[in-house]
Amino acid sequence: MTGADTIEEWLRNVCSQYKFDVRGALQTDSPDAEWPITITDPQDLEEKLAARGHLLPLPKEPASLANIIEVSIIDFILAAITGTSGIEFQRGSERGYPDLEVSGPRFGGGHHAIDIKAARRAVTKGGVPNGRTQSRITLYTGNTYFKWPALHWPGTFRPFGDYETHLDVLVIYTLNEASAWRVDDLEVIVQEPWRIASKKRSSTTREYIGAVDSIAALREGRGEFNTPEEFYRFWRAFQFKISAQVSNQLNKLMTAQQAEIDRLRGASQGGSGTSQG
Repeated sequence: MTGADTIEEWLRNVCSQYKFDVRGALQTDSPDAEWPITITDPQDLEEKLAARGHLLPLPKEPASLANIIEVSIIDFILAAITGTSGIEFQRGSERGYPDLEVSGPRFGGGHHAIDIKAARRAVTKGGVPNGRTQSRITLYTGNTYFKWPALHWPGTFRPFGDYETHLDVLVIYTLNEASAWRVDDLEVIVQEPWRIASKKRSSTTREYIGAVDSIAALREGRGEFNTPEEFYRFWRAFQFKISAQVSNQLNKLMTAQQAEIDRLRGASQGGSGTSQG
């Protein structure tokens, strides 16, 4: 079994045990609060907090709820990592890539990128899930680190091309507007991004690479590309817009890269001479 297979199977096993247990937002006091409060178990805690006005509903807005879900499952994965020898990790920034980087001898060395994606199920007018995500999941930002994988972009731990493995953890849920926790019928899927990629962007206004929106296809790893080479060839040739900010950053990175190449070349040439006696 290869290192890539090992981390993918390990991650699938860990995520299969995940349960979303965020039941609402805590309000420390309320007009209905009574003190002291005696709690006997988790269910009793939830019921008493709700009855006394301490438990406020989570937001319904997709991006806000997605952030809560993503933080929750990353914490769960990190708890599993701390109980496993031979794994090192770095947690990414909110807008960086990846959300989690793991390495260490447990997975055969090298670095592995794990990104978390939360997506709401689309429903019919009658409220029945129709088998698709409400919007396409974003796999990568196409006009920066993905397009120039040898450069070390801000917000990343290392160049995109330095990773042995790229994995996405997809958290699919149905919105329950009547509950404080909002999340029902949660399903976690682990896939390599190229396996679930579409040939469409996930946004008409941003330079994002989109996944297929069929939940069955996401589950089965049945995207629109047959090989990773086909995926990378298509999306790296895609004519993404390059803003002035991205262009300036690209110029700085390429200048720094060339300076490092020149430095290494000079050091090599300086050490290649022979002495004569």
